[in-house]
Amino acid sequence: MIELSDIYFSYHDPAGETRPVLNGITLRIDPGESLAIMGPNGSGKSTLIKCCNGLLLPDRGRVRVDGLDTAEEQNLAAIRRRIGMIFQNPDNQIVSTTVEREIAFGLENLGLPYDEMHARVDEMLRYFELEPYRLKSPHYLSGGEKQRLALAAVLAMKPRYLILDEPTSLLDPLHRRQIIELIGLLHQQQEMACLLVTQFPEEAWAAQRLVVLEGGRLFCEGPPAEIFSRVDELVAIGLEPPLPFYLDHLLQS
Repeated sequence: MIELSDIYFSYHDPAGETRPVLNGITLRIDPGESLAIMGPNGSGKSTLIKCCNGLLLPDRGRVRVDGLDTAEEQNLAAIRRRIGMIFQNPDNQIVSTTVEREIAFGLENLGLPYDEMHARVDEMLRYFELEPYRLKSPHYLSGGEKQRLALAAVLAMKPRYLILDEPTSLLDPLHRRQIIELIGLLHQQQEMACLLVTQFPEEAWAAQRLVVLEGGRLFCEGPPAEIFSRVDELVAIGLEPPLPFYLDHLLQS
């Protein structure tokens, strides 16, 4: 379980100004859960997920992952083995010279025996349909293929939680749909919790629970159908519900 308890976080610019980003967020992500997070720009979504694995430490409050406090430095290695992170731009997390070595990179850091590492690399190459690119540079992959590679490299380490920060925002609609379908399949097959930050309501619709942030606070949370039915409230903070909910709202007005 990932537990965020009354967390606050502020950024400090070079001029000494303080900009509050998170203001008293309390949230729990259960093992195996599928959770989506939405919110207008600047609402604190990316900051929130960076607090989940200790990339950022809150100014106040506590973050615990399976009981391990992110504020205790000796816990960070274990926490980051439990949590896999996928970012918006895969180029920012791909570090190796070939597709095969990229998937093996994290496994080498875990100190896996060679035979097990080789088996996991082969499994990920097949699962993510990257076998033809095994010895190619990631530089030659398309945007969708790079995002599949980033997923493969993270999933090879068998995390308990997968956190994705707008992983489809740079993709065209076809590749966006493919990645979201793949994430849903992974969630079902691997019984892994998935936390998806997204700007697309149709992606959030597939989650079991939707959390909406606004101004660094938890604006509302619940099943996506329930949240998207609150059309006027969402529009007031700059979010658009899926088209069917919006049309239904207009017809009833």
